[in-house]
Amino acid sequence: MTQPRTSSTTPEPFHRSFWTANATELLERGAYYAMASFVVIYLGRLGMGNYWPSTLNSLLWTLVYFLPILSGTIADHIGFRKALLIAFVLLTAGYLLMGAPVWIGGAQLAEKATDEVTAPIWIGLCVAGAILLIGLGGSVVKPCISGTVQKTAGQRATLAFAIFYMVINIGSLFGRGAAYVVRTHSTLVSIFAVAAACSTAAFLTVLFVFRDPEKDLGASASDKPKRSVGRILLDMLLVLKNVRFSLFLLANSGFTFLYAQVYNVMPLYLEKVLEHKPPVDIYTMANPFTIVFFQLAITKMFGKIKPIVSIVIGTLLIGASMIINLIPIFVQGGPRITVANLLPLGSLFIVLTVALVAFGELFAQARTYEYIGALAPKGQEGLFLGYANLPMAIGALVGGPVGAFLFNEIMCKNAVKQEDGLLHLDTTYASLGWGILMGVGLFSAAMMWLYNRWVTHSPQPSHN
Repeated sequence: MTQPRTSSTTPEPFHRSFWTANATELLERGAYYAMASFVVIYLGRLGMGNYWPSTLNSLLWTLVYFLPILSGTIADHIGFRKALLIAFVLLTAGYLLMGAPVWIGGAQLAEKATDEVTAPIWIGLCVAGAILLIGLGGSVVKPCISGTVQKTAGQRATLAFAIFYMVINIGSLFGRGAAYVVRTHSTLVSIFAVAAACSTAAFLTVLFVFRDPEKDLGASASDKPKRSVGRILLDMLLVLKNVRFSLFLLANSGFTFLYAQVYNVMPLYLEKVLEHKPPVDIYTMANPFTIVFFQLAITKMFGKIKPIVSIVIGTLLIGASMIINLIPIFVQGGPRITVANLLPLGSLFIVLTVALVAFGELFAQARTYEYIGALAPKGQEGLFLGYANLPMAIGALVGGPVGAFLFNEIMCKNAVKQEDGLLHLDTTYASLGWGILMGVGLFSAAMMWLYNRWVTHSPQPSHN
């Protein structure tokens, strides 16, 4: 009599491929975030000038978030395991190629990023090739891992994706921490060695442990619906010609534009204005720490509010996270005054900014998928959710070059270079730069609210 009760109350354990997929994701995120916080600084010290570092970094993010639309189809055709093995070969090669100008080519990193482009063309080609490899590899990993989690979640999709999201942030913490330890005992370029090592470990995990989820589930891979690349392109046209969805993508891109500044404007601000060798990896740990420790609490307290309200709150938070950087500028002693003999006041507020960005992410990004699912025409929810990362791609593509312009031409206008090489900013233009970033958040939140009012007060088309 007890057996039926035991079987009904004891949840079936997650399949092996679920856990190996999460282990693989942890290593992949560790690899990526080992170097993400320092890409613009590294490229600047390599002699890429004021604009190329942020532009190339934005290209990398765009590839990672846009290409899964196509790479996911390739993974479906050849199987997740084979796709992941190829992806980690590409990623390892990309990280090694990123460090090759110093390791093999004999390039020297400057103490500070140069304003003009001084790197020879071969370094630019090397970096561009590395970004292409990392972008291609990363775009394959995303649909394979999330697809495995979805296929093996069973009736516990909420728990499965909560674990998955937690693993992503643990991997982010691990990568940044490992990179900090290694680079402080070596040189900046060693962050790419950490990334390559994590990527190699992920390759070995897939090679020896990972199995395609169909094998765990006892299903046939041939039973999976498959789309051709041509079908994907047609679906993209179908999705983007939906006016409601396209407007949502544009409205939501303001959030991701600001998110991109954590890896564009803020590293430049830290190194050129606040500190000689800022521990950007440690400072940006505030993002995954905040998510890991507050995710469940935010979900429990605010999970029942409407998705659009949550998205607007998140966008307002990320806008507010930018404007708080005005406080150190107007404090007596300026942003470089030391707090408790530990770090400059301006750096402390950058950490607070990154933490507030994470709170905005918890409110906005976590509810975006839910909102898109409700927005999509009936029967096409899966198709539209496949394009949910397009706002991140759009925000990243614009965020790099525009962020570099805001920093170099507005924040640093009339700045005076001091004897120690750091910039003393003109308070008017520094305030204008941070104010513009806050304005993007306010404008995006307003556009999202107005957009939702339009959607809710206009009839839903019967078909697209």
